[in-house]
Amino acid sequence: MGRRAGGAAHPRRGVSLSVAIRRRQGDFTLDVAFDAPNGVTVLFGRSGAGKSTVVSAVAGLLRPDAGRIAVNGRRLFDTADATDVPVHRRRAGVVFQEPRLFPHLTVRDNLLYGRRAGRARGDGPLGEVTELLGIGGLLERRTAGLSGGEASRVAIGRALLSEPDFLLMDEPLAALDAARRAEILPYLERLRDGARMPILYVSHNLAEVARLATHLVVLEDGRVARAGEPETLLSDPELVRLFGLREAGAVLRARVEAHAEDGVSELSISGGTLFLPRIDAAPGTPLRVRILAQDVMLATERPRGISALNVLPVTVVALRYGGGPGVTAQLAAGDDRLLARVTRRSAAALGLSPGTRCYAVLKSVAVAPADIGGPGGDAAG
Repeated sequence: MGRRAGGAAHPRRGVSLSVAIRRRQGDFTLDVAFDAPNGVTVLFGRSGAGKSTVVSAVAGLLRPDAGRIAVNGRRLFDTADATDVPVHRRRAGVVFQEPRLFPHLTVRDNLLYGRRAGRARGDGPLGEVTELLGIGGLLERRTAGLSGGEASRVAIGRALLSEPDFLLMDEPLAALDAARRAEILPYLERLRDGARMPILYVSHNLAEVARLATHLVVLEDGRVARAGEPETLLSDPELVRLFGLREAGAVLRARVEAHAEDGVSELSISGGTLFLPRIDAAPGTPLRVRILAQDVMLATERPRGISALNVLPVTVVALRYGGGPGVTAQLAAGDDRLLARVTRRSAAALGLSPGTRCYAVLKSVAVAPADIGGPGGDAAG
């Protein structure tokens, strides 16, 4: 099949998806340019920012007015010479919000439906994909009896077995409740870490972004507001207005050090140690941990006699004052960045300014299990 576990291609680290397109739709104009390297490039933005329009253009479902789309140097669309590869020849695996499975077919037949004509139909590739997604026990079942999470995994498996050069995933978890979303995220992390192809993933859920993204493109009103590493962008106080005050938070790279008998796990980060409720991961396992800005308190002196286990020495990097009573502080904790949300009154009372040394206080129980995931990127290797 030419692919390995999880629909992963043979390692081709140079593979990338390049998008530079413009399209006008009524009063809305999409004008974006970005590259999506191997791994998961998340398109994030508010409703109407143009995320799904980008995916539709890359898939060939709509035609841009101008621009160029290429994968690994192979042009899919280019107005310079009227290149416009048909949908069925773009070699894209597409996963939508709804699984769109065939109810009259078994899971096995749904999975194999996307195989290209003329390709061998042995069970080798099928076995690799079903193992990756944990759906081997579902093969002979009809799709009507599947849970939402199971159906989503089957849809992803079908896309992988079409032997794509790249994947397009348009909010594949949007229709799932929190429990089903938590069920499928680990499988998407395995897909991210095993696939050697670009995956363009649309989401408006910051928890998904923090868990899955190896590259982040933030869209605003049809334009690219920022693009780069998720750790950098998620901790940027200037982007909080797009992320939302309640959901704004930073992502830390951590490593499991030990598990205590009292149910607390010890994680090392560049700025110190985190203590969290027990994590089901062996010592030495690298993780991503998302810390919400609203869960971080600040103190100018190291607190004593408090219940919070996590007290990290930090330095204020930047402050962003919005139109209301709140202030977003960006903090350096070693090589990592945190965000803290405090009132203007508190910022003034603490004398906060860039360069101020203080302490970030975080309750262990404030970090939800859904905000802890595999590392992605090089750390996953």
